[in-house]
Amino acid sequence: MAYLDAASTEPLHPAAREALLAALDVGWADPARLYGSGRRVRLLLDQARAEVAEILGARADEVSFTSSGTQAVHLGVLGGLAGRKRAGRRLVVSAVEHSSVLHAAGVHERDGGSVETVGVEITGRVSPAAFAAAVAEPGTALACLQTANHEVGTLQPVAEAGEACQAAGVPLFVDAAQSAGRLPIPPGWSILAASAHKWGGPAGVGVLAVRKGVRWRSPYPEDDRESRRVPGFENVPAVVAAAAALRARVAEAAAESARLSALVDRIRHEVPRLVPDVEVIGDPVERLPHLVTFSCLYVEGEALLTELDKAGFAVSSGSSCTASTLRPSHVLEAMGVLTHGNVRVSLPRGVSADDVERFLTVLPDIVRRIRHSLGVH
Repeated sequence: MAYLDAASTEPLHPAAREALLAALDVGWADPARLYGSGRRVRLLLDQARAEVAEILGARADEVSFTSSGTQAVHLGVLGGLAGRKRAGRRLVVSAVEHSSVLHAAGVHERDGGSVETVGVEITGRVSPAAFAAAVAEPGTALACLQTANHEVGTLQPVAEAGEACQAAGVPLFVDAAQSAGRLPIPPGWSILAASAHKWGGPAGVGVLAVRKGVRWRSPYPEDDRESRRVPGFENVPAVVAAAAALRARVAEAAAESARLSALVDRIRHEVPRLVPDVEVIGDPVERLPHLVTFSCLYVEGEALLTELDKAGFAVSSGSSCTASTLRPSHVLEAMGVLTHGNVRVSLPRGVSADDVERFLTVLPDIVRRIRHSLGVH
């Protein structure tokens, strides 16, 4: 099986595995206690925090660890809104934010707040001017913009958005889950969330960073853990492993990103040549190095995923519908592109060029057979 779904979760990095196994033996005690074993665990936790903070461009006391990237997003968005109630109840989001951001926006709206959604261009990129105009409206408490889109890979103008937010006196929440460890974090953020399993750390570790001076209040009951930002006992071994994976990924990012980007370029070029009626989606240049999405006319994404799985490829589909909603991808809808027959290929660390070539070899026949079964010739 060729695993090509790194945007969902990256396989555990060898550095994370080594650090996790070592930390399991010494990182079990309560880091809040003053006895020797507790102090040793506190040192492990503080060291991991400092390493993650340095890579994110933050201070160590600005970084807290959560139980997931989703929890980090919910805390970041809802906490940012709670801390800015006196400034207003208006939230600005892009139309292609991750569902965790949009679900938090839905909670805010149900509680009486308002949400303005800024549309995107056909590449999936937000217009900096449109975002700046939305942020400048009176009563804006918080703005949200991801570093890169999780479905199509398009990079967002975070630095420009940050300048606009600073001019308007509005904090900017940034979801950096897809880019952390792969690309430098752009400047301009006030609150940031990330997820360790996206960069090869263990699942169950998220990162929440809140800049000093930003008004933020936890939407949860107060707890003494993680600077009163995140409730619950810290999973120190997993945090240590997450920091080790992030450090290792950043060290190899330049070489590996260039290699993966070349493989993605090949997919972007070859799929439309080999398969008729295909639309490659997302910005071809301003994009994540490891991710490419395309849509095949006359084909359902679920059918493609099933057949590719049988052929030995684990990929994702941005247009996969769930039984409860039966709705296609909100990202593709916002972009105004084909929402069905969608395949997202996201290359993990160490993937071979042979896997990519084999994918390009089997894909045309799979699409042809599915279309033939539907009476499309």
